[in-house]
Amino acid sequence: MAPEKPLRLLACGDVEGKFGALYSRVQAVQKKSGAFDFLVCVGNFFGSAQDSEWKDYQTGAKKAPIQTYVLGANNDETVHCFPDVSGCELAENITYLGRKGVFSGASGLQIAYLSGVESTEDPAPAHCFSTKDVIDLKTSLQSTSKFKGVDILLTSCWPKGVETFGNSPGDVNSMKCGSGLVSLLAASLKPRYHFAGLQKINYERLPYRNHAILQETAQHVSRFIALADVGNTDKKKYLYAFSILPMNSMDPAELIKQPQDTTENPYRKPGDGESFAYQLPDAKEESATQFFFDLSNKPKGKKRPMKGEERRPPKRSPFKPPLPTAACWFCLASPDVEKHLVVTIGTHCYLALAKGGLSPDHVLILPIGHYQSIVELASEAVEEFEQYKTALKKFFKAQGKRCVIYERNYRSQHLQLQVVPIPQACCVTEDIKEAFISQAEERHIELLEIPEHSALKQITQPGTPYFYVELDNGEKLFHRISKNFPLQFGREVLASEAILGMPERADWRSCQTGRDEEIAAVQDFRQAFEPFDFAQSD
Repeated sequence: MAPEKPLRLLACGDVEGKFGALYSRVQAVQKKSGAFDFLVCVGNFFGSAQDSEWKDYQTGAKKAPIQTYVLGANNDETVHCFPDVSGCELAENITYLGRKGVFSGASGLQIAYLSGVESTEDPAPAHCFSTKDVIDLKTSLQSTSKFKGVDILLTSCWPKGVETFGNSPGDVNSMKCGSGLVSLLAASLKPRYHFAGLQKINYERLPYRNHAILQETAQHVSRFIALADVGNTDKKKYLYAFSILPMNSMDPAELIKQPQDTTENPYRKPGDGESFAYQLPDAKEESATQFFFDLSNKPKGKKRPMKGEERRPPKRSPFKPPLPTAACWFCLASPDVEKHLVVTIGTHCYLALAKGGLSPDHVLILPIGHYQSIVELASEAVEEFEQYKTALKKFFKAQGKRCVIYERNYRSQHLQLQVVPIPQACCVTEDIKEAFISQAEERHIELLEIPEHSALKQITQPGTPYFYVELDNGEKLFHRISKNFPLQFGREVLASEAILGMPERADWRSCQTGRDEEIAAVQDFRQAFEPFDFAQSD
C-alpha cells in the first residue's frame, strides 16, 4: 500500500565528529517542525580523531535522537571506524550503509549510495570506490525493464560538471573536485534527489531533466544538493529538510511535472538520449589545435619567424561556453522552447521556423544544447550544421530560390543560424553582397571578406562578438563587433528595397502570426523539406 503521507527526511553534510552539534540541531528542528522519519549523512561522518563523545554513543551513554544512515570513509584516517564494508550498526540509531548498494524501506523508497572518493589506484584503497563499483551498482538497478530511477542518491563526492547548464556553485569548480564516475552514476540512476558533501558549501542546483525533449518520453527531474559541514563558522546550510513520496507510489503525471526553472541534463550530451558526457576511464578524447587568423588592423609587434622556425598558434586559455542567464527560448530542454516551430531534429542540432520570419520559409539552424556561437561547437556539431546548410541550399534551389545565411553573436544567448530564402527573380547574388557592404558602410560597420573555405574557428575566438554572412555562392563576410551593433542589421538588409523590398518586415515582432498559422507553416515546410532531410532518412 502506498503511504498516506510523504516521508519527512533530513539530509546532512560533513559531520566530522561534531555529533553533539548535529543532534542538538536535529532536536531543535524536530521540536519546531515535528518528527522526521530518518536522517542521512554524506561526506565525512567522523573527524580525523575520535574523542570521548563518540564513545558515549558507542556505549549507549548517549543516543541519537533520530535513525541515522551514514556513508563510509573518505580518507585513510577514518577507515577503522567502519568495521564491516557491507554495512553495520555503529551505535544505537546510527547505521553505516556500506561501500555501495541500495537501501529500500518498507514504504518503497529507494536510496542508492556510494561511499568514498574516486580511486586513482588499482586496486582501490579502502576509502575509495572504483570503476567496477559504479558499474556493479548501476547494472544491478538497471537490470529490470521497469527501472525509472531512484528516489535518492547519496555520494560524498560531487559529480563532475554538475553546474553545466545550471546556476553557479560559486568558488567550487566541480570539473576539478568532482568525480566523472559519480556523474556517470547520476546520469544512469536518475535520482530525484542527489546529496553530496566534502566541499564545505551549500549548493542547490536548478533541477535538471532526465529525457531529451521531443525524442524521449517525459521523465521526472533531478535535484542535486551539496551541503556544508556541521557547525561551520560561516553559517552555511548543512541540514536539509524535505518531504518525499516514493516514486513507485506517485501518480505518473505528478511525477514527471517539470518546474519552470528546469535545465538540460549536465551529464548527457545534448540531443542524444543514450550518450553520457562522462564515460568510463577507457574513453579518451583527442584535442585539436587551431590556427587563428588575425583580422585586426593593429600593427604587429612580433618578429616574423626565422627560416626553419615553426610558426605556432598562440596559446589560449580554455574557454567555457556561457551558461544561460535566464530561461532560454532555444534550448530543446527548456520549458520555454516553442516546440511547435521545430521542423526536424538531428543528433547535434535542429531546424525550426523563425518566429515572425521574413517569409514563411525563413528557417533557423540551432544547436540542441546551449551554445552561444558556431565557434564554440565541437567538430561533429559543426559538421552537422554544414549538412543542414547544404540540404537547405539544395531545397531552396529546387524551388527557384537562393538563400542567405547569417549569424549575429552579439547580445544573444543561444546560437541561431538564420537561413533566409531569396527568390531568384528579386536579385542576383552580387546584388545581395553589394547591399550588405553598402548598408554596412552607411552605418560605419566594416564587413571583411574572408576565405571561402575558412572556418569561423580560424577567424575568431570563442567569446568574441561578431556578425557573419554566407552567400549561396560560398562568399563570406565578417565583422568583429566592438560596440553598438544594430541588432536587426542582417534582417534589415534583407528586407530592404535592394533585396526583398519589404522594409516593413525588418522587425520580427511586427511579423508574428497566430499559433495555428505557425503550426500549419511548419507542417508545410516539413513535408516539402522531407526529401532533403538527411536526419530523417533512416
